[in-house]
Amino acid sequence: MAQLSNERVAYINGKVVPESQALVSFRDRSFTYGDAVFDTTRTFAHKMFKVKEHIDRLYRSLRYVQIDPGISPSELAKISEEVCERNLHLIGKDEDYWVTQRISRGVDVPGDEFTAHSGPTVIVECRPLPLKARAKLFRDGIRIVVPSVRRAPAQSFSPRAKSHNYLNLIMADLEARSQDKEAWAVLLDLDGNVTEGMGSNYFMVQDGRLMTPRAKNVLPGISRQTVIDMAAKLGIPFEERDLDQYDMLTADEAFLTSTSLCICPVSSVNGAKVGDGKVPGPVTQKLCKAYSEFVNFDFVAQYLRHLKA
Repeated sequence: MAQLSNERVAYINGKVVPESQALVSFRDRSFTYGDAVFDTTRTFAHKMFKVKEHIDRLYRSLRYVQIDPGISPSELAKISEEVCERNLHLIGKDEDYWVTQRISRGVDVPGDEFTAHSGPTVIVECRPLPLKARAKLFRDGIRIVVPSVRRAPAQSFSPRAKSHNYLNLIMADLEARSQDKEAWAVLLDLDGNVTEGMGSNYFMVQDGRLMTPRAKNVLPGISRQTVIDMAAKLGIPFEERDLDQYDMLTADEAFLTSTSLCICPVSSVNGAKVGDGKVPGPVTQKLCKAYSEFVNFDFVAQYLRHLKA
């Protein structure tokens, strides 16, 4: 096929094809059982961020769920770079992509389910970041709702594996958005400790000290670790610890980290203002500046520009 296409391309099982041709069998275990793992990075000014860290985490997820991808991390990194490059002409200079690798256990052989599979399904794909849709979050802050749905316990399935089975998080988001259609859910565990949201990690600031839930109970985000590293460089006191709703409701500042958002301030929890309600708070602002300098890209300005689009 031609190097450039009017349609985004994706990699699937050895071929780069137009997205409309990147088809998965209805018997693929990712569809029938959510039996797959994935990871996602983003681009900054069209350059992928921490590809190695994301792919290393993907391979840890693969080992945990015992899927052999049949491809090396370095090969998958090269494929990811190629797919990204071949899609860049389809977005503007001020736009960026999510770049995602997805690997399932493969297709069940009918009549011999659970024992015979066709081999892994390997996909690499791009999606434009929802910059316009999320721009106001950087102006107004994220409104968090803590739902009654609790995070599935780590004793059942470790949240440190990034799997395709997101129903626990989806049900929490549905409940949160039934109360506030623009809310983001942050779940508690069975003991009432704060865990995470769908694709996001929670941070709070109290008396100048930065805190976040223990890595054991969440998917430790690459952006989460970047913030922890930035805090160390800036001399901001930091700890991982158990946090509950009391902590959330008495925080001076709070923010979420995610691949796409990087750092985005939280304005309220269950309708109650965080701190004085002004976003971002001083520590959050300092960390955003350090993050932007680290990636050599002003991600906050990128979002805010889309308020006028």
